[in-house]
Amino acid sequence: MTKTTKDLLEFWEDQMKLSHTSSNYFFRKSPSHYHMMLLVMHAYKYKENLTVEELKTKLFKTSRPKSALMINEACEKGFFYLEKTTGDQRKKHIKPSEAFIEEFNQYLETLKNLSF
Repeated sequence: MTKTTKDLLEFWEDQMKLSHTSSNYFFRKSPSHYHMMLLVMHAYKYKENLTVEELKTKLFKTSRPKSALMINEACEKGFFYLEKTTGDQRKKHIKPSEAFIEEFNQYLETLKNLSF
């Protein structure tokens, strides 16, 4: 086994060991969970305000009730939080928590360092 292949395998195994103590397991439950994470982090990176309703609409192949459950669970676990808008109190923006931003950046940094 080449060094880079071994590194990638070790990375995956390390990520799975953390599965119940971090976002690793939660956002890899399904393609919809992973897509939700990417949508929220994209909005964060580009300083866009993403409402809960917009996120529900953008999640492809996921019903609105299922999307709502996923969003609520992500908030309960502390990965995201909801921020009320100033104009319309019914609208809420979804934002990543500081802890999740740090975890996500570490994940990306590790991926950048792996190559074949």
